[in-house]
Amino acid sequence: MKRTLLVDVKNQVGQEVQVQGWVHRIREMGKINFVLLRDRSGFLQLVWEQKPEFTLESVLTVTGEVKENEKAPGGVELLVRDFEVLAIADPELPLPVNLDPDKHNIDALLDHRIISLRNPKIRSIFELQSALLRSLSETMHREGFYEIKTSKLIGSGTEGGTGLFSVDYFDTKVYLAQSPQFYKQAMVSSGLERVFEISHAYRAEKHDTPRHLNEYVSFDVEMAFIESELDLIDFERRLLDQVFERLGQLCPTIFDIWESSLPEKGYMEKVPVVDHDEAKDIISSETGKKVFEIAPEGERALCDWAQKKHGVDAVFINGWPRKKRPFYTYPKDQKTMSFDLIFRGLEITTGGRRINEYKMLLETLPKFGMSEQGLEDYLSIFKYGCPPHGGFAIGVERLTQKLLGIDNVKMASPFPRDRKRVRP
Repeated sequence: MKRTLLVDVKNQVGQEVQVQGWVHRIREMGKINFVLLRDRSGFLQLVWEQKPEFTLESVLTVTGEVKENEKAPGGVELLVRDFEVLAIADPELPLPVNLDPDKHNIDALLDHRIISLRNPKIRSIFELQSALLRSLSETMHREGFYEIKTSKLIGSGTEGGTGLFSVDYFDTKVYLAQSPQFYKQAMVSSGLERVFEISHAYRAEKHDTPRHLNEYVSFDVEMAFIESELDLIDFERRLLDQVFERLGQLCPTIFDIWESSLPEKGYMEKVPVVDHDEAKDIISSETGKKVFEIAPEGERALCDWAQKKHGVDAVFINGWPRKKRPFYTYPKDQKTMSFDLIFRGLEITTGGRRINEYKMLLETLPKFGMSEQGLEDYLSIFKYGCPPHGGFAIGVERLTQKLLGIDNVKMASPFPRDRKRVRP
């Protein structure tokens, strides 16, 4: 008999079906016992006329007749006729799977990640994240972008050389890539013009905050023949509005589970663009404190201001000072053609136009304490002709975190890596 997903059982009342899944809960009532079975699609109540000889999280195949019962989850239950235990679970679970994960601190959930991932609420994070990755990719292909996959082993850094993890590579030392910056610019210059990549990036930064990971998934975009960062902002508006709409189609119930909300249609078109200096003034006005740097508190204050003034909890900040941006960012007076997107109080995007003129790049390097040594391959992109271009990157875990209203970005990574955690 072919397996039936639990979500589909409700359409087969009066029929015999076979289901498979994990034992989520057991209620022993004497002669009649109830077992709640769980699979990727949902739950089903099983009616058991004998004592269940298995434990929570054991994996079963069950055959029986579907009956209506308005008190059961989904309005139906399965009268068990036959079953097979496919895998018995140790009765001493390190933490319960069938309770609200908010009852546990984050360290407990991450220390026992193999088990905590089974919790339906936690698992829903990655159902949403899967839909997010799918939506990003689908939208980019519709927009005429080519998907690329680039090396994560590099000979030197293009972000200034700091914050790099070193790796022994045969008889030499290489580094884990902080971003695919060099490679996506090379692919734009190849004539593809529009490229994107979804892959891991690595930052050897000694932070331990609810907003940082040392290994994260980066959605990177690069496009040719732009004039300024405003072209990129316009594109990101269109991209995210399409992605948000698609998420509403793919997984609307997950937002209810997390008591969060999906941005409404046209949300991104309402997001204001403010200059870096103006942003500091707004933060000062909102917080009553003189602001010299845009810190996390300031990002939250900006989004509060945007919600009051524009009806959206997001802000684009452009015109960042040169000292705050990588050497390859296109200058504009004492500032740059670059931007951040702050969404629900957290920076999720950084981007901008890049320097595409070879001479300008050579003149820029010494200003950042850099030289041509070690950057020969990167500089060759521009030495032999490269169109005006730019791009941006979105942290997938951060966007997931803010869509669901999760407190700590580590929960938006299935197996997070930070200063203290390299397992499981």
